[in-house]
Amino acid sequence: MLWVKSLHLIFVISWFAGLFYLPRIFVNLAMESDGAATTRLLMMAQKLYRFMNILVIPALAFGLWLWLGYGIGRGEGNGWLHAKLALVVVLLGYHHACGSLLKKFAHGRNTHSHQWYRWFNEIPTLILVAIVLLVVVKPF
Repeated sequence: MLWVKSLHLIFVISWFAGLFYLPRIFVNLAMESDGAATTRLLMMAQKLYRFMNILVIPALAFGLWLWLGYGIGRGEGNGWLHAKLALVVVLLGYHHACGSLLKKFAHGRNTHSHQWYRWFNEIPTLILVAIVLLVVVKPF
């Protein structure tokens, strides 16, 4: 089980690195006016998003293995797991939203300011804090 848990953490951390960095690229894209720089930032964002799409699969698979295969979170006092899974669903929605925003940038249809992306960038941080507290403290 420790191998599965370790692999789950490695892939989750790697996926979160992308969730933190991609919106920072969006901040720069929203501020950029030079065509060459915009092209370079778009290429970086697209490569990062493709890699994030790969990372999320084993992160979820190892998490499901821990839950269904080893029974982590089953039984009494498992409300923390339900809350964590709800936050994971929100993160998947955030991931999808990043893909939609990236497509808008690629087609020159961005409608948000760099300040908006700075706030958007904070969402995964807040969710990460909540998930870590739920998993470690298991408050309910």
